[in-house]
Amino acid sequence: MIAEAAHEIGLDGLTLRAVADRLGVSIAALYHHVSGKEDLLRLAAEESTRAVPLPVDEGQHWAQWLCDWAHYNHDVFAAQPGLLEQYMGGAVALQDVVRNLDRILDVLAREGFEVRDANAAYSLVSSCAIGAVVGEHWEAAAAHQDGEFATAFRRVVAAAPRGELSRVRQLAKSKRPSRRDSLDRRIDIVLKGIAAEYGLTWQPVTHPPAR
Repeated sequence: MIAEAAHEIGLDGLTLRAVADRLGVSIAALYHHVSGKEDLLRLAAEESTRAVPLPVDEGQHWAQWLCDWAHYNHDVFAAQPGLLEQYMGGAVALQDVVRNLDRILDVLAREGFEVRDANAAYSLVSSCAIGAVVGEHWEAAAAHQDGEFATAFRRVVAAAPRGELSRVRQLAKSKRPSRRDSLDRRIDIVLKGIAAEYGLTWQPVTHPPAR
């Protein structure tokens, strides 16, 4: 119940008082179950990772399996802005990470990967997905005065002296893909690169809908 309440409040505004109030108990009562705010953040972080369903092994092609995990990693960290910081601080239990990794590597080994190559491939798509989350958070912060990043981007480009930023001006005039389309495209490029690197057959993947 504490973990669920902490997840519902969100990592950014999480305090012992907020959780106690939501559960209708005293802060002293919480201390029977958690040692302090850091412990509370750990519980909330672990609960956040469980809020998005894990990919299911249905005998899919290796590229689809990696695509599913890339989107899982993206959606978990995109749902809770504070989760990435907690993850980097070790808040997500190592045993949970290791257990998931074994499932991932097992499917890739079945599909013809050496274990080291399978781990490298998963690390690559995970980095792509989590990097996209970092970029999305940065864009949201950079656009706070303009409402959206595209507007802020065009404003900064327009303010630059003529003759400067010629390539960026071309970019500003082009149609900006949605965040999800951009993520899907990046994952496709990474998966095609993995296929080329390891001499594997490529099969187009189906990207899940945005959460």
